[in-house]
Amino acid sequence: MKKIQEVYGAPQGHWVGNGFPVRSLLSYDRMGAQHISPFLLLDHAGPYSFEPASQPRGVGQHPHRGFETVTLVYAGELEHRDSSGGGGRIAEGDVQWMTAGAGIVHEEFHSEALTAQGGRMEMAQIWVNLPARFKNVSPAYQTLHQADIPSVPLENEAGVVRVVAGDYLGEKGPAHTFTPLNMWDIRLSMGKEAGLHVPEGHTTLLVVLEGTVLVNGETLVRDESVVAFERKGEEVSLEANNNAKLILLSGEPIDEPVVGYGPFVMNSEEEIRQAFSELQGGPVRCPASLAALPLGQVSATSRLPYSANEEELHRDWRNDIEGFGGLLASHLPAYSNLMQSYSQQATT
Repeated sequence: MKKIQEVYGAPQGHWVGNGFPVRSLLSYDRMGAQHISPFLLLDHAGPYSFEPASQPRGVGQHPHRGFETVTLVYAGELEHRDSSGGGGRIAEGDVQWMTAGAGIVHEEFHSEALTAQGGRMEMAQIWVNLPARFKNVSPAYQTLHQADIPSVPLENEAGVVRVVAGDYLGEKGPAHTFTPLNMWDIRLSMGKEAGLHVPEGHTTLLVVLEGTVLVNGETLVRDESVVAFERKGEEVSLEANNNAKLILLSGEPIDEPVVGYGPFVMNSEEEIRQAFSELQGGPVRCPASLAALPLGQVSATSRLPYSANEEELHRDWRNDIEGFGGLLASHLPAYSNLMQSYSQQATT
């Protein structure tokens, strides 16, 4: 049995852009990168009901580098495009897996239908670290539709495990990963018990999005909480007091330094400086604006409706760097001085 190491309660919520009210249930600045590696962050967005609107809500163009973002959709629709030419629309049950690698610029908005009609939105976004040898891989995008993700019934009709990545009882998830990891989207029925086999040595994190779960027969965990387990052992026991929605993350730890600020996660401060330099006019790996991309490089389904303020949406990243740093300062405050230094350089 994997022993419980710590239970993290629900943090205060905040907005990302104007389309995602989130709680950062998992974050490496709060919990320590060495304790949750290879994972960095998990934001639970919603559930939230939006009124109809004339302009799409979401997050405009912003860069990422050195890791991957994984978005699981529970309700609503999301439209996305990025500087690699990837993008599209994902809806309930779908997963978007984006590899930022050497650098990518992307934007995420509510779909045209969700914008026009309004409705319920709920998603979870997970940041997965890349080891140093893969931090400069070419950006890539995986669209994992609900039909592509295998569902494995739990014994005694206790629920179901959707295998997004890794392996569960021989069923392999469709996501390509750079290091060994499991990402299981779990539903556990009220009053039912389930035992899950997790690899020895893996960092193991149980995220309770909804419901109340008795873990290992000893600890009652409520919604919007995370259970961190010791790496020793292979079994986790769950019992649901009511219908529960869970994510189980397990992965082989990456034994490397983690240095990050805002949209960049690298291995050293020098690499962070390099990332900013490349966005500020150095050897740019990713364009400052998606508007610079020929439309032929972006599939029709991934073209997003722009906000009312196109000038703001398309402005050069050099003029937006300070504002975006503020948006994510709650995640990664440790390098605020570094960000301030580069913000000052950007205005000179």
